[in-house]
Amino acid sequence: MIIRTIGIVGGTGFVGSRLANELTRSGYRLRVLTRRRERNKHLLVMPTLELIEADVHDPAMLGAHLAGCDAVVNLAGILNEDGDDGRGFQVAHVELAHKVVGACRSLGIGRLLHMSALNADPAGPSHYLRSKGEAEALVRAAASDTLAVTIIRPSVIFGPADQFYNRFATLLMLAPGLFPLARAQARFAPVYVGDVARAMALALTDPQSYGLAYDLCGPSVYTLGDIVSYTARLLDLRRVIVPLPDWAGRLQARLLEFAPGKPFSRDNFRSLGLDSVCTGAAGLARLGIVPTPVEAIVPGYIHRERRGGRYGRLRRLTGRRAPTM
Repeated sequence: MIIRTIGIVGGTGFVGSRLANELTRSGYRLRVLTRRRERNKHLLVMPTLELIEADVHDPAMLGAHLAGCDAVVNLAGILNEDGDDGRGFQVAHVELAHKVVGACRSLGIGRLLHMSALNADPAGPSHYLRSKGEAEALVRAAASDTLAVTIIRPSVIFGPADQFYNRFATLLMLAPGLFPLARAQARFAPVYVGDVARAMALALTDPQSYGLAYDLCGPSVYTLGDIVSYTARLLDLRRVIVPLPDWAGRLQARLLEFAPGKPFSRDNFRSLGLDSVCTGAAGLARLGIVPTPVEAIVPGYIHRERRGGRYGRLRRLTGRRAPTM
């Protein structure tokens, strides 16, 4: 299968931007579909990337802009929805996956890479995991002699501009001293965004990846409490992490659903009931990638922000002086 032009759905986000950079360096032509082109002009510096404003939920528009592509990568996804009935997850994960598969079939596109998540399961404990599992099942069922599919299932992804370590860093800055934490014993194997992008780029053209799912994890496993404590140390903050019993964690989730940016939700709480760690063959190793440790990457971007970025501004707002280095 010869791949020259790749359509990317959900390609303007954290993972998508890194993948686009990886693919353009390899000489591929990219069509990245976005609802708001003006907000994503940073991608235009990539010489072989075409940034197209389109409603990907409109099948006709989706098909029109994917026409002529040799492969499609579906990275679209959300971590939270409006409300808590699962409808938002169904639209973002299941219905859109169905439309992407339909476009591939109707246009004769022979390659599809689909981003899922560890623990994705139609019978999972949360709307997020159930919708991811339903989308996986849909994509697997679409595999045929004319459509080769590969599924990527990462643990939580870290890297500059992530929504994990950075989010906890912001919350720690706002905490007065005690930091109540739901599901503190939940375990993660955080995986570096650069490794995820590399894995996707390699799998894209590897016939041995056809029909497979790759679980992507970093080299170490941490509890959520470990992760928050480590982030506090990087920020030079003294915070007492207070693990919450489940009843209090549910209450915290309900309350934080109304906070700006919805930093934690009832659905997040339910997802944390399962450890996000790899239990089978390590996907990165299968692709010949040595996983990058948290300690090699996270201090760099947390320290940069601490010295003069977002966290420095938060310190000033809360009356604290940023530490000198």
